[in-house]
Amino acid sequence: MNETDEDRADAWFHALSDRTRRDILRRVLSGEHSVSTLARSYDMSFAAVQKHVAVLERAGLLTKRRRGREALASGDVEAVRSVGAMLTDLEALWRGRISRMDELFAEHQQQDHEQDQQHDDRPDPTDR
Repeated sequence: MNETDEDRADAWFHALSDRTRRDILRRVLSGEHSVSTLARSYDMSFAAVQKHVAVLERAGLLTKRRRGREALASGDVEAVRSVGAMLTDLEALWRGRISRMDELFAEHQQQDHEQDQQHDDRPDPTDR
């Protein structure tokens, strides 16, 4: 990942780290909502909901447009797919690392077993 991708990932994770923002994103992915309608769904001020929407917008996860005095928010499905793709890539990376650790562990166990076998095959000096 280059620096721009890293910055984008930071913005996504920051935006998605909050339960309210995740809920707002789910709502706007299902269809366009006015920010004032969204605000009525939460036990917080309109300004607080606006700030959550702004974080999601800066992260590129939703877009806003104006219709008269009303601000309308829509989820960006492609951006959410990009987040999913990035997480899939990270999962593949870690699964590969874990698989390699499993292989190394199995090799180590095999070596231990072979050493134990060699030790067991030696004559016992106390058996004379």
